[in-house]
Amino acid sequence: MISTGDLKRGISLELDGELYRLLEFNHIKMGRGSAQVRMKLRNLRSGSTTERTVQAGERFQRARLDSSTVQFLYADEDTYHFMNTETYDQITVPASLIADDVKFLKENMEVELLSYGDETIAIDLPPNVELKITYTEPGIKGDTASGTTKPATVETGAVVQVPLFINMDETIRVDTRTGQYIERVGKV
Repeated sequence: MISTGDLKRGISLELDGELYRLLEFNHIKMGRGSAQVRMKLRNLRSGSTTERTVQAGERFQRARLDSSTVQFLYADEDTYHFMNTETYDQITVPASLIADDVKFLKENMEVELLSYGDETIAIDLPPNVELKITYTEPGIKGDTASGTTKPATVETGAVVQVPLFINMDETIRVDTRTGQYIERVGKV
């Protein structure tokens, strides 16, 4: 069991017979009455998100998910193919389970495959990935301290906001949880 005081972003909970992953939570203390916790949850089976408000101190059943390291091989129409790095078994995952993570998924990338019993639930990307920029407007020399950004398309097709001095064919590090630029890694 886990209490509202022990909540962390990304943990899995079992609520009303469904599996959820905690996306966000916020403790709210009203002027009168007890504190509440507002949670934003994603259903791990359907992919839908929901918000739920509970009393502070309420306890939940933590879902125990099995994790295995897999390597992304390729994708076809609506299926993604992975290989278990220990057993070399190939695993197919429907696109609906990958959801927004596909924006940062590259071939040969190692990710964690989460399963509940024999049922594949989700993939867990590393906290950050290095991606090559395939298109962006030309950089402006010396414009490094302004704090303004421009859109850049990376090799996976995702669009990331980057500083003005970043150019095409450079490699950047991107936070997979927020989709934000972290730093420039170098030219390829």
